[in-house]
Amino acid sequence: MTVQDGLPQPQRSLAFCTVGIALFVAVLDNAVVNVALPPITQEMGIRPVDAVWVVNAYQLVITILLLPLASLGEIWGYRRVYLSGLAIFTLASLACALSSTLPMLIAARALQGLGAAGIMSINIALVRFIFPQAILGRAVGTTAMIVGVAAAAGPSIAGFILSFTSWPALFLVNVPLGFIALFVGWRTLPVTPRANRRFHWVSAILSALTFGLVISGVDALGHNQSLALAVGEIGVGLAVGVYFVRHQLRMEAPMLPVDLLATPIFALSATTSVLSFGAQAISFVTLPFLLHDSLGYSPAETGFLFTPWPIATAIAAFVSGRLADRVNAGKLAALGLFLMSAGLVSLLFLPAHPADIDLAWRLALAGFGFGIFQTPNNKVLISSAPRERSGGASGIQSTARLVGQSLSVAMLAAIFGLVPSHQIEVALGLAAALAAAGILPSYLRRPGPIPQRRPAATASSAAAE
Repeated sequence: MTVQDGLPQPQRSLAFCTVGIALFVAVLDNAVVNVALPPITQEMGIRPVDAVWVVNAYQLVITILLLPLASLGEIWGYRRVYLSGLAIFTLASLACALSSTLPMLIAARALQGLGAAGIMSINIALVRFIFPQAILGRAVGTTAMIVGVAAAAGPSIAGFILSFTSWPALFLVNVPLGFIALFVGWRTLPVTPRANRRFHWVSAILSALTFGLVISGVDALGHNQSLALAVGEIGVGLAVGVYFVRHQLRMEAPMLPVDLLATPIFALSATTSVLSFGAQAISFVTLPFLLHDSLGYSPAETGFLFTPWPIATAIAAFVSGRLADRVNAGKLAALGLFLMSAGLVSLLFLPAHPADIDLAWRLALAGFGFGIFQTPNNKVLISSAPRERSGGASGIQSTARLVGQSLSVAMLAAIFGLVPSHQIEVALGLAAALAAAGILPSYLRRPGPIPQRRPAATASSAAAE
């Protein structure tokens, strides 16, 4: 049976619990890994620039697979792709916990990225079929709040676990939550219409080459590899990207939804998402090194001191989710990015021996700004696409987020590898600049017409999965 306008209760609440748990696990994983980077670096005897690969491998795999898996979700069914991704992510988390060397850990993190891509590529598409259109905005706000709460719990959980045991235990947190989500999701997630077309492997390869080559090239700069090789990778990636876009323009069912990106409000929302998540990614990787290495806090203290940011994000997401229905979304998002940038700049002026409150209010300001931005931006991005194009919109939303995170972590690797001193200050300055760069585009956004459906691109069958 095909979902028309949301699921009935109690199936709706149970299905959203699955989405919420999967999101919680994915965000929690990133939060605990960031806190774990310093002890991983020390225990394995590796350089910080190499430890960044624990984050970068995960982000890179997700980024190159988001659009292909979003397309596969439209063809194969959102439910199937989502549950498959969640199963892979859960098993890969166990593999991370059992890793004894850096190559093993990086490989397990890459497998986690494959699973996470299955979750993230169609997450919002599922939300649009779980909830009636009349309360979609509230659902988006709730989803954003779950992300904030998960990020808030991550450092605290990491700090608590690291006070008793070593970093492998951090990955075990995902396993029971993942199995619970699989059990509930198998019974409640909706069966959605499926596109009547074949998976386009050429588009998938072009998408993977575009994002993979550009991100790998930027990362190569941070690992002191050949400058010519790194620039060559970036150049080839951009060239493939141009061909990829032109190729998609000729297709009736593009994997990259170029028709949605042609809408100014959709394109601006995606752009500001890249900038904001890039700023957050740099901050989340840099701050544990600031707290642990520069200020001398233990891993457990680092986890606890980091929590004002995500707690403020959760509070702000709740507030902005309700304001977004009454206040201009572009202006609200611009205010959020301004506060985020101001909080990051304030971290550059920390005293040599800061009190805990000196750290707390700065982190809270940056996190609050990010939370104020996130909900209205996501709502605008989702609602500016037709409901039947949910897969494409969800893929672009997640791709924008992961492109920002992956490129920024790669740039951070370049800073660690190329900047001889004051690396943390340079990184935080870059994060503040990225957040500030999105203020004007956010403010200038104005609603426009929703792009119309292409009949051949979205023909679907109601066949049950």
